Amino acid sequence: MQKSDLTELEIELKDLKLRMARPGSGAAPAREVVLHSPPMTSAPPAVQAETPKASAQEDDNSKLFTSPMVGTFYRRPSPEDPEFVKVGQKVKKGDTLCIIEAMKVMNEIQSDFSGEIIETLIEDGVSVEFGQPLFKFRPA
Repeated sequence: MQKSDLTELEIELKDLKLRMARPGSGAAPAREVVLHSPPMTSAPPAVQAETPKASAQEDDNSKLFTSPMVGTFYRRPSPEDPEFVKVGQKVKKGDTLCIIEAMKVMNEIQSDFSGEIIETLIEDGVSVEFGQPLFKFRPA
């Protein structure tokens, strides 16, 4: 700011507000940074993901496979192709379960364990959060 004619600068994004002012400009202190806590919508998915996982494992010895990233969930490589996995199908550790698109990159998501798919919990083309349950498994 000393090298330019700027006396004051204020930037405000969703959960960040940054305000800077030069001393003697008659404005706020030389530098003020205000960080707002992130919206509550980002914390509950992780909490909700843990709660069903515990109850699912206790009820019928099933496991939940959760999303390793944020993005868009796809059941098949392209609209014309068959789904990677279907309910009732047995999968092995390392088998591709779905694709999650993040920042225009198609990421093949592979199973962490072997077992049978009991239920697909997400519809095709829906946005998913980190830790959100995608599939319900019966471990092998």
